[in-house]
Amino acid sequence: MRARRAEVDISFFSRLLFAAYFLEAGLVLIVAPWSRFWDRNLFLASFPVLEGLASNLFLRGAVSGVGVITALAGLAELAAAVGARRRDDQQAAGPESIG
Repeated sequence: MRARRAEVDISFFSRLLFAAYFLEAGLVLIVAPWSRFWDRNLFLASFPVLEGLASNLFLRGAVSGVGVITALAGLAELAAAVGARRRDDQQAAGPESIG
């Protein structure tokens, strides 16, 4: 029984880390295209063609859109992890605690 509980805890924490990663990556993708970091990039300064492309507002919006989708995926994973945790806790408690 303890081995099963440890396995559930590890699964829950790995899902939390996955959700945190997606939330963080999504927020960075939402904010980065509109920050100074995006404009003052040494890599882009080396390639003038890419610099012109990166300054395009449609590209910035597309990157932010991918960030929104990524952040929503992180929120969905967080909700699924918490829901699974609640179900596992209710199953472990037994039928006498339900209702």
